[in-house]
Amino acid sequence: MKVKNIITLIAVLGAFGLLGYLYIWYGKAFNSNLEGWNEKEYIYVAETDNFEKVVSMLSPYLKDVESFKTIAEQRNYDALVINGRFQLRNGMNNYDIIQALRDNKPTRVTFNNQERIENLAGRISSQIEADSLALLETFLNKKFLSDNGFTQENALVIFLPDTYEFYWNVSPIKLRNKLQSEYVRFWNEERLAKAKAIGLTPIEVSILASIVQKETVKADERPKVAGAYLNRLKIGMPLQADPTLVYAHKLHTGDFEQKIYRVYNKHKELDSPYNTYRNAGLPPGPIAMSDKTSIDAVLNPEEHDYIYFCASVDRPGYHEFARTLAQHNANSARYHNYLNQAGIR
Repeated sequence: MKVKNIITLIAVLGAFGLLGYLYIWYGKAFNSNLEGWNEKEYIYVAETDNFEKVVSMLSPYLKDVESFKTIAEQRNYDALVINGRFQLRNGMNNYDIIQALRDNKPTRVTFNNQERIENLAGRISSQIEADSLALLETFLNKKFLSDNGFTQENALVIFLPDTYEFYWNVSPIKLRNKLQSEYVRFWNEERLAKAKAIGLTPIEVSILASIVQKETVKADERPKVAGAYLNRLKIGMPLQADPTLVYAHKLHTGDFEQKIYRVYNKHKELDSPYNTYRNAGLPPGPIAMSDKTSIDAVLNPEEHDYIYFCASVDRPGYHEFARTLAQHNANSARYHNYLNQAGIR
């Protein structure tokens, strides 16, 4: 056989070999390789997870584990695993899976209605990588609180209920600092001026807002309730807010899961800084997380001369307001009679 023919044959065989290799590689890279995945769930890759851990998590759903490993190695994913929260879809090929595992998109973190900062830490930790203890320690860091004018008792006011975007693997410090910056942004010049006009600091406004929010579920009534509480503060009258007694009792017993439907005289005797029947002024911290509308209700109170109010029998969820103690006692007697007849204890 002539040399020329031999070279031609080698070239043809080489071409077929290359085509075969490309065919095999294409199949490994682009054939569907993911099935049985719950598309409502995410795959979470922690900072400590390596490539072997990722393969372990995916193996039950990969048709061909070895082909995934091969493409991952070729694309250098095995050496550069990215931690975060990732979304996968059934029918993905190896190329798509690896692309998805490199696409660390922000996650929406939502919280509201938390009674304590411990509850807030738990709520947030359920949505990101950091655990609740790490978050709590960061939120209550003494230097952070001192540098920004807060205490452990009132630190909850920093965190305004809303929906925020964070990467799943965001550090507790970065998360805390962003939420604190949102708090600073919320307290713009207009709100600061309104707080000054009613004689309260932003922290005090948030504390009072937490009481107003617990007092009434009706957002349209909150400015009126806020006005009554501010009237009491102006004349040096104790707030006498039942929601603070509920909080004081929960704090005293250490049981924040209990439901208290009715406040009795025994609750008024509890020795607690949150007992606003025994102590004048505001308690040392909020009794719950106050939302922005409650804060604005305190900053924009309804101007009236009401001092007293109690729950309404005729308008569930609302209150009956009174200027005199005699009027209030009549309203209160009617409401307590309703509770007794309804068997509410």
